[in-house]
Formats: sequence, structure tokens, C-alpha cells
Amino acid sequence: VKFTVVDYELEALLLENTLIKKYQPRYNIQLKDDKSYPFVCVKNERFPRVFSTRQLVKDGSKYYGPYASVKMLNALLELISKIYPLRNCNFLLSEENINKGKFKVCLEYQIGNCNGPCENHQSETDYDDGIKHIRQILNGNISSVIKYFKVKMVQAAKDYQFEYAQSIKDKLKLLEKYKSRSVVVNPKIHNVDVFSIVEKENFAFVNFFKVANGSIVQSHNVELKKKLNESKEELLALAITDIRAKFGSESKEILVSFKLNINYEDVKFLVPQRGDKKKLLELSVKNARYFMMDKFSRSEKLNREQKNTRLLEQMKADLRLKVLPNHIECFDNSNIQGTNPVSAMVVFKKGKPSKRDYRLFNIKSVTGPDDFASMEEVVYRRYKRLVDEKQEFPQLIVIDGGKGQLSSAIKSLKKLNLEKTIQVISIAKKLEELYFPGDDLPLMLDKRSETLKVIQQLRDEAHRFGIKHHRKRRIKSSLKSELEEIKGIGDSTIKALLNKFGSVKKVKEAKDKEIVAVVGMAKAKLIVGYLDPKRSLP
Repeated sequence: VKFTVVDYELEALLLENTLIKKYQPRYNIQLKDDKSYPFVCVKNERFPRVFSTRQLVKDGSKYYGPYASVKMLNALLELISKIYPLRNCNFLLSEENINKGKFKVCLEYQIGNCNGPCENHQSETDYDDGIKHIRQILNGNISSVIKYFKVKMVQAAKDYQFEYAQSIKDKLKLLEKYKSRSVVVNPKIHNVDVFSIVEKENFAFVNFFKVANGSIVQSHNVELKKKLNESKEELLALAITDIRAKFGSESKEILVSFKLNINYEDVKFLVPQRGDKKKLLELSVKNARYFMMDKFSRSEKLNREQKNTRLLEQMKADLRLKVLPNHIECFDNSNIQGTNPVSAMVVFKKGKPSKRDYRLFNIKSVTGPDDFASMEEVVYRRYKRLVDEKQEFPQLIVIDGGKGQLSSAIKSLKKLNLEKTIQVISIAKKLEELYFPGDDLPLMLDKRSETLKVIQQLRDEAHRFGIKHHRKRRIKSSLKSELEEIKGIGDSTIKALLNKFGSVKKVKEAKDKEIVAVVGMAKAKLIVGYLDPKRSLP
């Protein structure tokens, strides 16, 4: 076993974090955070430039961040550029080069974005004063910069330099506006790190706040995946080490939700019980929960698609299909004592109902309750139309019923030469067994089988859809038959009455003038006299 001796526990944790990233041990906690976050770089040079970068170069430059929000980073850089005109050229502005006049001011100087240090229009001392303030802003210490500008503004006003005082006032407005965007906690809370953790299943989610001068200046979330049922304490300790190293945090106080068995030199861990620090910790927990919910909701959408694909693969194997059943159609007949026979077809695409593709068939060529003949008719009508219109066929047809209904469906497909193109099965109601063409013995799937559940769902949906339509037809038929008893009243008049009133009961309740308005006086007398002999029209 190789080992390395270090002076402090913090150094041991940092070394462990480095080695984990280097060797990626199989059973170690997985920190799922592979993004490259941007930093603000204050370049180590004469008249330093300030810009965003994702690459850290060890050349003595100072890097601030990383910033989890690029939008926040850009807003900060925009604020700095408005308050402190800085150069953005990469010239070597040494004293010797400037004195020799090697450089000329550019367009940035002309439009006021730079004060022209390349031609000695701005002294190094004045430029460095701005850089000092920028460093304070980047550290979250905006209040001290605001205080400095207020003193300068008052002094300029006393010296009657009103234009200069106004320019400082404009800078103060920008700083105050930027400061107001930060979540202000308590000005007394300074240079504090806040960490919280929430768990779900094999995952943990950690939120980090960096607080400076009473404002949250940075916020970051990390997802961790457990490998060996690690405790919350172990997960949070790892996350704290990693995040503090990544953000270069040097805070001497860390707020957490529970005690941790970690000893950082000159760092105090605090579990607040009340006050603003407690509220700050609760806000961190809330952010961690929202991060967790967002992750799981996005994961659920992705998993739903993966689940559907896996389900179709399982159906293909269970039903011995040659292709995935992405498109399934199911047929069911509905009639009561042979009246108003209808057939319903429902469609599932990629394992989910496609309701816009549902179809209803009124049986035309069959008299009486003949399910076999009805099934033969609707299957033929359905696929004859697909053939004529050159549309795509389903990969699977499900017939509600036993071997008789299956045989009827096969007859129709044979007439269209499609019996070998589309796989057909039927599901019997009694034992939920599945029949295949040409097989005398049914296939008995496990009652917990996902394939069987999908087929049952198809069957039940077709039954529901068919019954709904059959009920409407039956009601409409019974209403129509009652009105047909009236001599002198034809189909067009009955249709007009039903369209207007919806039912015979509503016709009976309608006022005389309303019925006259629909069918005229002569027919209205016949209708009213039949439905209510005590009531007559003049």
C-alpha cells in the first residue's frame, strides 16, 4: 500500500480529491460535475487586463471564480467596463515602449472605453487604483468601493468639480444597482461559506453559497452518486473539499446542517439554530431541493423514452415478432342484443395511445349479432383503405376475442394478400391467453408480464372507445324511433329537431314558437299533438 504523509487533515482531503480525479476508483463517490466553468482573470502585467477565461495559466495572474452562471459573469464584466475604462489590447506596455512612442491610441480610446495608457494619457498609479477596486468587487466587497466613491463625489462637489462629481454619481448608481441584484442576508455576515445536502435513492445533491458583506455572491450545485451507501456526513465532507478547492475559497467559517467530523485548520464549522445564519442555511437547503427536483424531472423524461424502447423490445421477444411493434392497432366489436353494432379501432405508437388515429366503424353488411362477420368486415375495410391510399401498415394487429375472431381477421387480410405482411394475434377474455394464426395452443404469458399488460390496455381502450360510440348511437336511435312514430314527420325533420333540442324530452319542454321556428306551423301541430295531446297549437 502506498501512502503520503501530509501536515493537516485539509491537505489530506485535498490530496484525496486530486487522486480520485486522477485514478477514478471504481467504488468511490462519483461527483457528477464535468463542466468547465469560466473565471475572471486579472492579468499579471503592467496595466492589467480584466477578462473571462476557462483556462487557468500559471503566470502569476489572479483568477476569480469559477462562475456557475455565465450571465452573472457577463453582467459583472459589463459593470466593471462601465465604471473603470480598461485596455483590452495585448500590447507590452512597458515604460520603455510607451516612452519611445511605439503605440498609438485606438478606437476604444476615441469612444471612451479606454483612457489611453499606451500613450501615457493615464498614469500607472491611476490605472492600478481602478484595479484595486475591481479586485474588491470581484471578492464581493462592493460596499467599500461604494464608500470610497461617495467620499470622492462629496470632495469633488466641494471643489466645484460638478461634472466629475456627476460621473462618480453615475458609477455609484451602477454599483448600487448591481449590489441590489445580490441576495442580501445581513451586512454583519462576512466571508462565510454555506453548504447543505439533500438525498434521494442513490444520489445526493449539495448546494454551496459564498457570502461576502452580507450578500450571496456565488451559488453552485453539485450532484453526487453513491457507490457504497456512504453517509450524509461523508458525502458532504467530500463535496466541501472539492467545491472549496474549485472556487479557491478561504472563508474561515462554514455553515452546515449537522455536525461534521472534519478538522480544518483555522476554519470553524457552525450549525446555526436561529437568526439570519439559520435562514441562510434554509435557503441553501431549498436550492438543493430545487436542483434535485429539476434533475429527477429531466431524468424521468429521458427514462420514459428508454422505458418505452425496452418495453417494445420485450414485446418483440415475447410475441416472436420480426420488428419492433412501434405501431399497434387493436379491434373490438360492440352490440347489445344485436342492435346498433359498431366496431372500434385504437392505435398505440411507441407504446402510448395515439388518439388522433382512433377509428369507429358502423357495421354495414352484417345483420344481427355476428361478431365474426363484423370483425371480418371492419378489418377488410380498414386495410383495404390503407392499401388504396398507400399508407404504412402497423407491425402488430390485436383482435379482442378468441380463435373465431382471429380467423375472421385473417380471412380479410388474405383477401388483401397481407396475411404475411402484418402479424396478428388475439386475446381471449376468459384466461387472457393469446392466440396466433395457425397455432392450436394459446400462448400463456405471466400475469405480471409487461407485454400482457400492454395488450390488455389496448383491449380495454378499444372496448371503452367502442362502448362510448355504441351508447351514443343507441340513444340517438331510440330518440329517432320515437319521433318516427309521428305520421307526416320524415327523417330531415327529425334530424332538425334533434340538432336543435338534443332529445325528445327537450322537444316536449320547448315552447310552441320554438318548435314552429324549426319545422314550421303545419309540422309543429303534428309533433305537439303527438307528444302532448292536452296541448294544441291554434
